Order: sequence, then C-alpha cells, then structure tokens
Amino acid sequence: MNVFRRAMSSASTLKQARKVVCIGRNYADHIAELNSARPKQPFFFLKPSSSILLPGEGPVIRPRGVSLHYEVELALVMGKQLKDFSGDYHAALDAVESYALSIDMTARNTQNEAKKKGLPWSIAKGFDTFLPMGNIIPKSAIPNPHDVELYLTVNDKVHQNDSTELMLFQIPRILGDISKVMTLEKGDIVLTGTPKGVGPVVPGDVMKAGIKIDGKELEEAKIEVKVEESTSSYEYAET
Repeated sequence: MNVFRRAMSSASTLKQARKVVCIGRNYADHIAELNSARPKQPFFFLKPSSSILLPGEGPVIRPRGVSLHYEVELALVMGKQLKDFSGDYHAALDAVESYALSIDMTARNTQNEAKKKGLPWSIAKGFDTFLPMGNIIPKSAIPNPHDVELYLTVNDKVHQNDSTELMLFQIPRILGDISKVMTLEKGDIVLTGTPKGVGPVVPGDVMKAGIKIDGKELEEAKIEVKVEESTSSYEYAET
C-alpha cells in the first residue's frame, strides 16, 4: 500500500466517530470579529459525523441561499473514554490518540437567524461536507498542541493564521468540561475552536489549510478543497 492510500485508510476511521464536539468562541479576536459574548466556561455544540469530508472525497457543497463561512481548527481524536474528568494536564493529553486539521463550515446567515430568534442552530453546522478534514496526524508530530500554527487560504490568499497558544481554554479544561456533560468515547472528535479571520467562500473558491510546527509544514495536515453549489432541492428560507 503506498503512502497516500495508507493515509486515506487511516483517515477513513474519522468517520467512525460517534460524535463530533466543537468548542465555540475559544479565541478572543474571533469573538470580537463576530461581536459575540466571551464565555465564562467552554461553550460547545455538536456536528454530525456525516458532515465529515475526507481528503479526495470531493468538494464542499454550498446549499442554495446559504452564506458559507470557513473556520480552521485543530481537531483531537480521542483514544480513551473520559467521564467526569478532572482536567489534569498530562492525563488529558494522554487521552488524545491523534490529531487532525479540520475546517468547520458554517451557514452563517442560518446561524445568525437562529441566534436572533433563540432557535437551535444545528442546521448551520450540520450539512453534508461541512467538515473537511486532513489525514490523521500522529501525536509525535505535535509535541505541544498549544503551540501550533493554523492557517487557511482562499484562492491562495491568507485569511487565517494564528497559534493555538491563543486559546482561551486549553485542551485539559475543554475535555474536562465536555466530559462532565457527555462521556467522551474512543474515536470521538473534538474541535478546539477557530482563530480570527473567518469569512465567506463561494462556488469556485479553493480553500487550503495547514499546520506549521516551528515554521515547518506538516504534510498530514494539509487540506485542499473546492467549493461547489448544491444541486439538491434544498434552499435556505427563513424559519
């Protein structure tokens, strides 16, 4: 099996996750750019595993009537069950089996409407293809997940480029708070939040994202994915 096929085989296990838990508002400048309130504790929501788009599986599909935004994030792939976890630093990192890069796609106008009306906004996060992910990154490649440079470009123009050291809540606190509400299981995916620079993409745009450690690119992390318009019967309309 060549390297590419081996990586794809490994990445395919991501779709076996029973849940994808996403931390929102975990970077101060991102909170400011969306005029959101700064949380006093980790704030999280779910994406369906059916939204995962693996490398080479095709484009991100923009539903008709949707303002589609990108959010690059470091993803954790859980290797152990955590329930009512204390948040110990070393135990938290030990419970992470591997990492991956992800792009949390968001139907921003749908989300904004839901927020305004006090409605759930699962629809804004849950469309098929709304979670492009890179290949699995071994833990050895990321010695310190709190010192990782994340970047995202649209049509080769840089829009996001910040370090995970800017997280408001670090991984032990994130895992501890989630595990007190819902048990984290082996294979679950946790997205750790996005830095500033989020914005729209339209059909024809090409997103590229990656991770750098000490200025060096991680090959396993690279994502390159095109955006296309949906041909389905769905069209966003006000709730």
